[in-house]
Amino acid sequence: MVERIEQIEAEAKAAIEAASSATDIEEARVRYLGRKAELTGILRGISDLPPEQRGPVGSTGNKVRKALEGLIEAKVDSIRHAELEKSLAGDRIDVTLPGSPARRVGHLHPITRTRRMIEDVMVGLGYQVMEGPEVEHDYYNFTALNHPEGHPARMLQDTFYVEDEQHVEQVLLRTHTSPMQVRAMEAAPPPLFMIVPGKTYRRDSDATHSPMFHQVEGLAVGEGITLADLKGTLLAMLREIFGPDREIRMRPHFFPFTEPSVEFDVSCFRCGGSGSLDDGSRCGLCKGIGWIELGGAGMVDPNVFGFVADSGYDPDSVTGFAFGFGVERIAMLRHGVGDLRLFFDNDMRMLEQFS
Repeated sequence: MVERIEQIEAEAKAAIEAASSATDIEEARVRYLGRKAELTGILRGISDLPPEQRGPVGSTGNKVRKALEGLIEAKVDSIRHAELEKSLAGDRIDVTLPGSPARRVGHLHPITRTRRMIEDVMVGLGYQVMEGPEVEHDYYNFTALNHPEGHPARMLQDTFYVEDEQHVEQVLLRTHTSPMQVRAMEAAPPPLFMIVPGKTYRRDSDATHSPMFHQVEGLAVGEGITLADLKGTLLAMLREIFGPDREIRMRPHFFPFTEPSVEFDVSCFRCGGSGSLDDGSRCGLCKGIGWIELGGAGMVDPNVFGFVADSGYDPDSVTGFAFGFGVERIAMLRHGVGDLRLFFDNDMRMLEQFS
């Protein structure tokens, strides 16, 4: 019986050694150590053997069983390690292969880029950036800005009015960002230096006008502020935007909420203000004038201060200036875009030029 156990051991070792997969080693385990295996049967039948054989058979059988269990466990580990190495080799990344093309990402719209540039310039000059409601009351949009009843700007063909039964006063889409002048002065005493970028709405649409457009309003209020301060502020801002060689000029104009009022121009950055190009032809950007119109400005009308006198804006004690211009106008000039509507057509061929 002992000799048979030794034969089983030799056969089992050969089968374990020959196993090359988890399936093979499991078959060997079941065959030589399973419940129906020959060795298992011998160990179960020890009690039926003659007394003199029980000791040698039991000792040899248990020794062989433990040895085979150890060999099977070691073989299982070896097979698993080999399979892992094979899997890793198959999944290995070849770092010499060319990379995938970068995913296409978006970029800021040229109007947004221009607005942020203007904000950065004015913050550098000590101004704070404020925002106001786009749906505004008639009081802030017109009345408190010295637009009397019957003023042409109040007419339906120029302004988008909103039907709102909850408010007795008229509600409209703001026609400029100037209403924040009054709101800001109501909220804080002087001195006040702020700009208000945002969307505005008017009944107008052509190559240089849009029913919705972006505007930047500037306001500076304090003691001793003069028209010279306004010119210096505009000059510093426009030189940052269009280049250090730019000059500005002011032309008398009329705005209800400033007195005196001016329109301001910047010297043409294509012809250098001469009105003609190097070849002697007329400059198309400034139309031969040498100046490019940008916006309106002026000293805050004392009547406007009268609406916020309770907040510390006594027209006999403080002065201030205001200015405003279109963001689209700046973007068109900087990027050479001839039609305002191109910014809002969502044509990727056009917008990708500003990435």
